[in-house]
Amino acid sequence: MIETIKKLLGMGPKVDLANVIANGGIIIDVRTPGEFAGGNVKGSLNIPLASLNSQMQKLKKDKPIITCCASGMRSSSAKSTLQANGFKEVYNGGSWYNLKKFER
Repeated sequence: MIETIKKLLGMGPKVDLANVIANGGIIIDVRTPGEFAGGNVKGSLNIPLASLNSQMQKLKKDKPIITCCASGMRSSSAKSTLQANGFKEVYNGGSWYNLKKFER
């Protein structure tokens, strides 16, 4: 029960995001286009959270995906949406700025 609650709150085991990216992980930035234009992770895709459902077909379900936004709230929602639609390997990367250290 406690592990389930931790998992739901994103407090589960930490994932090595650098390894996920190095192995072909795709970073999806779910901020608005204006926010994205103000700074982003090189190579990331901008799919705003409000557009995720209509643009999901652009993504491959067999590729690992890392979601990010400004603080981690929208990326958490994006992760849940993707998982509910059959994406298996999805990680909440939190703030886009924290992912910059993993740029390719």
